[in-house]
Amino acid sequence: MMNRRFFMTSLAAGAATLVYAHGVANATPKARNVVLVHGLFADGSCWSEVIPLLQAKGLNVTSVQNPLTTLPEAVAAAQRVLDRQDGSTVFVGHSFSGMIVTEAGMHPNVSALVYVAARAPDAGEDYPALAKKYPTPPASAGIVFDGDEGRLSEAAFLRDFAGDIPEAKAKVLYAVQEPFQKALLTGKTEHAAWRSKPSFYAVSTEDRTIDPDLERFMAKRMGAKTIEVKSSHLSMISHPDAIANLILEAAGHPTERGPHSAASGFRRKAAWLRWLRG
Repeated sequence: MMNRRFFMTSLAAGAATLVYAHGVANATPKARNVVLVHGLFADGSCWSEVIPLLQAKGLNVTSVQNPLTTLPEAVAAAQRVLDRQDGSTVFVGHSFSGMIVTEAGMHPNVSALVYVAARAPDAGEDYPALAKKYPTPPASAGIVFDGDEGRLSEAAFLRDFAGDIPEAKAKVLYAVQEPFQKALLTGKTEHAAWRSKPSFYAVSTEDRTIDPDLERFMAKRMGAKTIEVKSSHLSMISHPDAIANLILEAAGHPTERGPHSAASGFRRKAAWLRWLRG
């Protein structure tokens, strides 16, 4: 079993590049459901570009409205949605909600995890301490507080959070951002679902909200099948096809476009087998 061997490849066509993958032993069951969770400075509508692509494939999709109050309350909100799913479910988190995916991903309905430029702590890990090992992302300086309630300033939102989104659209996203409570940032996960479930990760290479090298570290540590997207922090809005394809792959559904097409999949498999044979 070669679960942690990594296969390097470059795919010339596009926005997303496959970087490394789980060993072939970690096949994911086919899922009928997808549950999406948003992070800070956003609400459930941030998945609006990805949702129709998944629905077009016949998947049942739900976007959780993360309360952004405390980690236990955020996890509980996601668990209530997971409880309602009928059968295998791909659990997807963006940004801070990677904490929720890591914790609530232990739910028995969850068949695979997808992290989109997201936090992916280990059980009990101090994520802020981990993040301090990497350069401080520019967006951090743009967080403003009204008492215990935090949000991102408009300038930081447009420049450091949604940098590759047209300004008019980014301003709409800024207008609907949900404030978060300071207490949310103090939470720690008690479990790490990625240690026992197939995991997928989309790194945003132009990210100014989470350092891209920190994203790469977390993806590699969990042995996730990983793509790199030349994108701001909001890759699911600026590159929805790449993110939808990764989710479809996690759900065990064939994809027709981009780096996860059937043809490129066959090429990767052939190259992987040649590598195994030496």
